[in-house]
Amino acid sequence: MPEVADYVSLQARLNEFRAQNIRGAIINLPLEANIAEKLASENSDICCLFLDISPETDVSCVRFDHLDGCGACIRHLWDMGHREFGLLAGPESSVSARMRLNSWRETLHRHGVSNAVTVFGDWSAASGWHNAFKLLHQYPKISAIVVANDQMALGVLSALAQLNRSGSWAVSVTGYDDTADSLYFQPPLTTVAQDFNKLGKRAVELLIKQMTDPQIRIRELLPTRLVIRQSTWPITGQTGNEQAQLITELKTLVEKL
Repeated sequence: MPEVADYVSLQARLNEFRAQNIRGAIINLPLEANIAEKLASENSDICCLFLDISPETDVSCVRFDHLDGCGACIRHLWDMGHREFGLLAGPESSVSARMRLNSWRETLHRHGVSNAVTVFGDWSAASGWHNAFKLLHQYPKISAIVVANDQMALGVLSALAQLNRSGSWAVSVTGYDDTADSLYFQPPLTTVAQDFNKLGKRAVELLIKQMTDPQIRIRELLPTRLVIRQSTWPITGQTGNEQAQLITELKTLVEKL
């Protein structure tokens, strides 16, 4: 039903634009490919430029390069020695969440990693907190948790603090979005920044270009930037006894929650 609602509401808005003789629209809403393609094909008299769609969608778009941002997180952690990864994705119904998850997995695959544990949250700090325990219970040897947004990463950091995961037991955490508060997390969060001012400016420039020549198909990717802070650090070794003790403590704590 959400897909139908998206289509109906957006089509109604485009009809309003048409009545006002508006011939261009920037659509900044995460949409499934079939909805975006249907809107574009059924409103050929209005130039539609989409900002939040999957790569395979056959419409004009300008969007951030998720593979660039997600790949940078994985490569940063890999260069610091991490080989055991946990992935905390957003909801499976979210286009953005699926793109980020696919980008993580693609980069890990290039590094020969196929055993990363994946769980799904709902973008909230609370789901980050709960899923951190879930990940560590499933796979206590995880040394890095890659998170789909900063709010869930906040919850992960809180859970790790409760578990006293520091020193040789520390777990690195990365987020996504570089929200204003991420600098003040404890520790400050390594995350991916997206320049939304640049996105807005470029979208307007490209829409004007498309309205001048409606036959052209615009597809442009904007870069992201990895912001490295104190929530990631090089992997340190653990002895077999330390690992066994850690697993026992994790199971005991999880059972109490």
